[in-house]
Amino acid sequence: MSKSTDELFKNVISHAKEYGFVFPSSEIYDGLSAVYDYGQNGVELKNNIKTYWWKAMVQMHENIVGIDSAIFMHPTIWKASGHVDGFSDPMIDNKDSQKRYRADQLLEDKIARYDKDGKPDKAGLLQTEMDTALKNEDLLRLRELIIEHEIADPISGTRNWTEVRQFNLMFSTQMGAIADDADLVYLRPETAQGIFVNYLNVQKSGRMKIPFGIAQIGKAFRNEVIARQFIIRLREFEQMEMQYFVRPGTQKDWFDKWKKTRLQWHLALGTSPDKYRYHEHTKLAHYADAAFDIEFDFPFGFKEVEGIHSRTDFDLSQHQKFSGKKMQYFDPEVDPETDKPYGNYIPYVIETSIGLDRMFLLTMINAYEEEDLSTEEKQDSRTVLRLHPCLAPVKAAIFPLIKKDGLPEKAREIMDKLKFDFNLQYEEKDAIGKRYRRQDAIGTPFCITVDHQTLEDNTVTIRHRDTMQQARVDADKLEKIIGDLVSWKNLLK
Repeated sequence: MSKSTDELFKNVISHAKEYGFVFPSSEIYDGLSAVYDYGQNGVELKNNIKTYWWKAMVQMHENIVGIDSAIFMHPTIWKASGHVDGFSDPMIDNKDSQKRYRADQLLEDKIARYDKDGKPDKAGLLQTEMDTALKNEDLLRLRELIIEHEIADPISGTRNWTEVRQFNLMFSTQMGAIADDADLVYLRPETAQGIFVNYLNVQKSGRMKIPFGIAQIGKAFRNEVIARQFIIRLREFEQMEMQYFVRPGTQKDWFDKWKKTRLQWHLALGTSPDKYRYHEHTKLAHYADAAFDIEFDFPFGFKEVEGIHSRTDFDLSQHQKFSGKKMQYFDPEVDPETDKPYGNYIPYVIETSIGLDRMFLLTMINAYEEEDLSTEEKQDSRTVLRLHPCLAPVKAAIFPLIKKDGLPEKAREIMDKLKFDFNLQYEEKDAIGKRYRRQDAIGTPFCITVDHQTLEDNTVTIRHRDTMQQARVDADKLEKIIGDLVSWKNLLK
């Protein structure tokens, strides 16, 4: 990581804390590793990202509906899904530093190093060998590769490695009054299974016809051994997932459609297309017949933000097998080849799954800018979050120019009219320039100043965050001016 990108990442993290976006969890008790709290501006931004996703997924599609399933689920669900037996990471310990690492991540870092040092052949070969070892679940070979490529522990600098072992990532707990007799239950490691076990409930109660989708936003929990890169890898995180149920044989077309649709959703926010790329999975999960990630170029390299997976009928078939309940759908549409209805089948599933916390970080990094405003006369600069107006935590700030002469009362009167539709802030402390800077730092698109002229002709000064241009407008027109700029139509069209 170059100094400038490293610095950018550090600056975004400190900005997030200083301006109430993200705090380390339990900070007064020295924090809890890989757990974070969202502050007063963070929760607004996070809710706006959720709203954008929900509107694009549910409101804009007649055949997609939402649910909210419970975090606790019957433990057999996780047996059926393969999580109890197969949801693990290959871990290796360094005997000198006593630190634990994911074996595949140590190898990925080495591949990136080879690429950086202009050794693409070595990088390609190691990538192939690692993929093969992961595919075959060959833990011995993973360790051999770490040793062959002379990978040292970043902390101790030694190569004194243990064997590679699998480590299950699910959090378990007891349900019931007495721990001995209690059932072992898990905190869900993903939100998808809540959709699968409810798919027939939704289909029947909503009279849904295939193809149809079920969307859900919810918390998931993974006992990540290696927590790093701020909110990229968390133990408690939020997912926005949609499972799209399709007729077997049509999954390839739907997969391609959703792959394209989801990237468009990201780009509609105005992000440069160069910042995104697709990454095709070489090692497919046991249930998938196609998988692509949408990756974003973070300051520490390209990382997955969203996955699009063709999950076949694996999940529904497994739940049919383990529960003994039929998971089939009756399709009355006529197959042109046989002239008969398609009849009973277990649908195939296309999944789109996006990490909300990663999307939040991506949005912060993308928006963050340190701008030099110096002129020949004086030095000046500002830190600004150029957030899309729809996502901005505060839509407008209202300032009386001074704290007397009836200006605060007039400013409050304007605010009381607008607060039904928009999240606003009122500020009267400090010089107006300082107030502008504070609002720039949290990404507020508009600042509205009430001055003595307002009392005469009901006009106010409106300042735009990005251009810093100011204009005089009628106070009665503010609702329309702000409303047009922050309307969801701007993104969803």
